[in-house]
Amino acid sequence: MADYDETTYGEGIADLYDQFYPSAEPAQIDRLAELAGDGRALELAIGSGRVALPLQARGVDVRGIDASRAMVARLRDKPGGADIPVTMGNFADVAVEGQFDLIYIVFNTFFALRAQEEQIRCFGNVAAHLKPEGCFVIEAFVPDLSRFDRGQRVSVIGLDEDRVRLEASMHDPVRQLVRSKHILLTETGIRFFPVQLRYAWPSELDLMARLAGLTLAERWGGWEQEPFTAQSGRHVSLYKHSNASQ
Repeated sequence: MADYDETTYGEGIADLYDQFYPSAEPAQIDRLAELAGDGRALELAIGSGRVALPLQARGVDVRGIDASRAMVARLRDKPGGADIPVTMGNFADVAVEGQFDLIYIVFNTFFALRAQEEQIRCFGNVAAHLKPEGCFVIEAFVPDLSRFDRGQRVSVIGLDEDRVRLEASMHDPVRQLVRSKHILLTETGIRFFPVQLRYAWPSELDLMARLAGLTLAERWGGWEQEPFTAQSGRHVSLYKHSNASQ
């Protein structure tokens, strides 16, 4: 869609997001709380607070950035949500004051930046707001191009008694761009939720980090700190300032 921008996904799905993705993994909250320690944390694309609120409950000083006012409104409606400072805007800009002990972005959302130049810019801005010993954490899927047949894919992603969720996707390998529509079918009608992602390989992310003066410190296959292997479907990557990683 020609008018797709950084607000489109959140504005369209905000009223159902917490039903589709109700809670964060306990191990995810454990790891992020450990990395934040007694310092400040910044969540890029904070959304409805499914990660930030449990972190806040663990005593972490959490701030956020998000482009979707509808998603942030959901955060504000939850207990403790009004106490988390949120900057509205494109998270690639990292348009906040000060530096942080932990900056993180989870659930593949880094790929919502749909051009390599934007992703590189995000790394650079993160590095500028990361304390000398701070950590930047990205959780993302490992691209699997075998999912697509002749550049397309249709799959069932949810099946309940009263609803069916489908995903229809088109893959552009030149731009590393996946354009999708999540389709919700119910007895009362059909809803479409557009999403576009520009995937990057772990090695490509590492190079973006190096351009920003950051270095890969650790990479896990998940939040339980399992080893990252050729069979891993996702990765949790920790980047630090290059001089802090040596």
